[in-house]
Amino acid sequence: MATPIRAPSLPFALAGFSSAVAVVAVIGASFGGGAKETYAALRLPEWAPPSWVFGPAWTIAYVLLALSGWYYWRAGGRASGVSVYGLGLVLNAVWVPMFFGAGMSFVAFLDILALDLVVLATIWLFHRRSKSAALLQVPYLLWIVYTSALNLAIVVLN
Repeated sequence: MATPIRAPSLPFALAGFSSAVAVVAVIGASFGGGAKETYAALRLPEWAPPSWVFGPAWTIAYVLLALSGWYYWRAGGRASGVSVYGLGLVLNAVWVPMFFGAGMSFVAFLDILALDLVVLATIWLFHRRSKSAALLQVPYLLWIVYTSALNLAIVVLN
């Protein structure tokens, strides 16, 4: 049986989860410099949001994501759950560079599909320790599923 994670005090753990999520956000911001212009130049489905929606939506998702990881850790989370959570952060971090930086929208679509599955697994693992941690992942999952559909529509339309 896996043993619970033993880590620094609560404030340091929260700072750790927040820092990990912030790194993902910084990677996205670094490679998304021309994202607004690129997005505007794409053929988009009618249900595509205006570009200004993405900043607030991702900010909210990232805050909830950091809190979710911290809640899981506080509840005696297992290393396996944190590893799956970390894999989700990696998949999230590479999406923007693939989609906007390299213009590889189909590969980015495959990445975000994998992210959808990893977040589902994270919710399942987190739920076993902390319902709150799992519930904090749900808005993030809904957002990335919507983003996945938008990514696929962009692949098809462009």
